[in-house]
Amino acid sequence: MFRMLDIAILGLLMERDHHGYEIRTQVRDRLAVSANISFGSIYPALNRLERHGHVEAVITNEARGNALSTGSLSGERASLRALRATPGIGRRSRKVYRITDRGREEFVSLLADPATLDDSRTFSLRIALAKYLTPSRRVALLERRRTDLVERLAEMLAGSRNEQLDTYARSVMAHAAKGVELDLEWIDNLLSTERNNQQTFAPEAK
Repeated sequence: MFRMLDIAILGLLMERDHHGYEIRTQVRDRLAVSANISFGSIYPALNRLERHGHVEAVITNEARGNALSTGSLSGERASLRALRATPGIGRRSRKVYRITDRGREEFVSLLADPATLDDSRTFSLRIALAKYLTPSRRVALLERRRTDLVERLAEMLAGSRNEQLDTYARSVMAHAAKGVELDLEWIDNLLSTERNNQQTFAPEAK
């Protein structure tokens, strides 16, 4: 779980700096990994990544919104002039997390590492962040997943022929097999797109 969470956090920080609350909400809403990640685990993960030098915390000053909410344009302009004339007034400090160079290297390593490719949720997270991989690494990621799915489908089809299964158990296995077949179709489409792109664009630097 730690690796999955680290990939999610570092992936978000690859785009831009984030407040802790933004990371919490985007991990859930954008990367769709809330099934395995609780909000309570985000800040311990950030602290761990900071200790390892993968992220750094930066304190920023932001204007308080209510200082400008006067209800009229002229009032807001006057309030803004007052804030500019009086340093420190109407501002608050917030901690923002930023990925480091070491964190960028760690992120790409985790994203491409086959040892951390263990289930469909982890794979979906990787695909959501796959733009940070080189084309050849994306193809390798997809091919590994395809191999796993082909093996799983063969096991399911063999199990469904078990004469000891009743009609209901056989129906469940057939339904699960169709799900794997759909995943394989999705993977094949992604592989076809990646390979076509590699033929269209200039060769990548290895």
